[in-house]
Order: sequence, then structure tokens, then C-alpha cells
Amino acid sequence: MTDTPKRAQRAGHGADTIYWDPAKKSFVGAVSLGHSPNGKRRRPKVYGKTKTEVRQKIRDLKKEVQTGVKAPANYTVADAVNDWLERGLKGRDEKGTIGKNRSMANKHLIPFIGKAKLKELSADDVDDWLDDRAEFLATRSLRDLLAILRRSIAHAQRRDKAARNVALLVTAPEGRPGRPSKALNLEEAKAVLIAARPSRLYAYLVLSLLSGVRTEEARPLTWDHVYLTPKGGVPPHVAVWRSVRKHGETKTRKSRRTIALPKQVVDVLEEHLRWQKQERASKGKEWSPTGRVFTTRSGEPLDAANVRRDFKAIVKKAGLKPEWTPRELRHSFVSLLSDHGIPLERIALLVGHSSQTTTEAVYRKQLRPVITQGAEAMDEIFAKDQEEEDTEGQEEGDAVA
Repeated sequence: MTDTPKRAQRAGHGADTIYWDPAKKSFVGAVSLGHSPNGKRRRPKVYGKTKTEVRQKIRDLKKEVQTGVKAPANYTVADAVNDWLERGLKGRDEKGTIGKNRSMANKHLIPFIGKAKLKELSADDVDDWLDDRAEFLATRSLRDLLAILRRSIAHAQRRDKAARNVALLVTAPEGRPGRPSKALNLEEAKAVLIAARPSRLYAYLVLSLLSGVRTEEARPLTWDHVYLTPKGGVPPHVAVWRSVRKHGETKTRKSRRTIALPKQVVDVLEEHLRWQKQERASKGKEWSPTGRVFTTRSGEPLDAANVRRDFKAIVKKAGLKPEWTPRELRHSFVSLLSDHGIPLERIALLVGHSSQTTTEAVYRKQLRPVITQGAEAMDEIFAKDQEEEDTEGQEEGDAVA
């Protein structure tokens, strides 16, 4: 008795089907997903070189349907990042937060993994990309890049364009050592101010160095927040209530502060005010008490690029390396105060930090280690006692003699 070969069973009505398409030279998987609201049968197709590949695509498609996520087949990483930059950062500063993230993405993210389809992106792909960038970027920059990718995919998930966020499975590697922030010593600070004296940026630098305001706080400063001759015995001061951030908000709530001004700052600002009024009058423009304290030659507000360019020239003129940045004037302010023995809690208030911990973390290299203060004090105390003992011993010796 011979065995007869079994006939291939035909897929039942509504079941998934896999077959070879000679025209496309690939396997086709037809998936049954029920009916649409208008009663039309939903039977999308997937393609692959092998049956195994088609079966996997069918499983993925069904999983997307079950989770309610329908990831577009051609939706790329670049699409996700650009969508997040356009729609996920509403209310943020275009030149600040958005500009920084866009610049980083355009330089270090999109050119390398931007063409990858988001639904096919794996944790290994992200790891390989970050490991490659680690040869060129600092650890902080790598963390920022990973954060951009994570937030972009999360934004896509909220719009049902991604099933999962593989970037959450990855940790940023160690990168190149970052450029440490520096602080000018007293002699360097004096040299910078002397070099800046003929510059229209002179008052800006004096205020930044001698009061510790952030560059983003100095640029939008208006004259109605500068009190050079207040009444009632109140010392001259400046109200730091605004910044160039979106809606003019300062970095934190405690960054809104009122700072007394050193006499040198008062003198320089008074001179700057007289000069600004004369300049406005010579151009036929009326000076406004609510106008910006620091402007360009055309009267426009300063931007970060203006300040960096002019500061670089001033630093070079002072005989220093041009690698210094305007924000390091604030580091120098902290360093000079700390060297002068000003307590950490008072420095934290002056620079507008929410806590002393922030001051210690950000300016740890500019602060004199607090732990040495006890030793220095004890040296001074016992030095006096030792001097008294030596004096008494000498007197006793003289008496015996």
C-alpha cells in the first residue's frame, strides 16, 4: 500500500496568507485585520525575501494593531527629531534651547543615523552611533545627544508613530575630556578690564565681573532696573529680574535677585549712561529710561555672538589666550570672592543659585576648599598660644638667670 502525498491545506477565509509573487520576485504576506468602519475589508500586505522575514513582519504588524501604534514604514529618525524640534518644544527659546538642540542634531545625529527607519532602529544601532561620536565629543555632549534622541522618539510614541523607545535602553559612553571652566585671577582680571577700557563692552564686562550676573541676564538689562542714586539710604543696586530666555524669565526663581553695586561699577555705569545719551542724541534719537543698558552701535540689543566676538579680541589684547569665554567672568567673580574669604552661602545668594549645593557643584574648581578653613583657623589660634608660651618661657629663663 503506497502513501499518497498530502495536499497543501488552503488557508481558511480571513486567515493570513503567504505566497510567492513572481512579478515582484518576493514573498507576500496578506494579513487579515478585520473591517474598516465603512465595512471594507482590511487586508494589508507585507513583503520579504524569505517566508521567515514575511512571518516576522506579519507579527510586527499585528503587534502594532494590538498596541494601537501604526508606525509609518518610511518614518525615519530624522523625521522624528525634526518633528520634536518643531512641535515638541513649543514655548521654548528659538535661539536658545531649540537652536542648541537643532545644531547638535544637525551636526552629530541626523548625518549618522537620520536615514534609519524608526521602527527598525535598535539599541545596538544607538550604541554604535554613540561609540563613534565618543571619539570626538565630551561626555556631557554625548548625554545631550542621547537625550535629544530619547525625547524625539518619546514624541513620536505620543503620536502613535513609534512602538517603543530603544534609546531608553542605552547609556551614554564616556567621551573626550571636556574643556574645564576657568577663572581669571586678580591680575588677569585687571588686565582684561584695562584692555576693555576703550571698548563699548567695557561697562558690560565690569558689571559681569564685579557683580556676577549671567551673560543672559546682562544683555536684556534695562535702565529702569539699574538704581545708581537710590533714595532713603539704600545703596546703589541692580535688579536682576529678566534674561534672554523665553518670556524673559530668569534661569530659576532664586535667580531673580537685587544686587548691591560696588563703587567702581557705579562709576562705570554712570559714565556709560552719559555716553549712551550723547550717542543717542547725535543720531537724533531720544534716550529711553526703559531702554537697554547695553546695545550695538545701531542701538539694537546685544546677542551672544556680539559679546563673544568682542570679548575674544579684548582677551587677546590683554595678553591672554583667546580661549576665554564671557561666561567665565562669572566663574572669576566666584573665585575672587572665595579667595577673599566670603562664605559659600553668601556667594550662592549673589550668583542667584537655588542652593549652596549648586554653587559647590558648578564652581567647585573656583571655590577654596572649605575643609581647609578649619586647619587655617587652628594654625592661627595655636600660633598665638605658641607665641605666648615662648614669651613666658623666655621670661622665666630670664628670671632664673
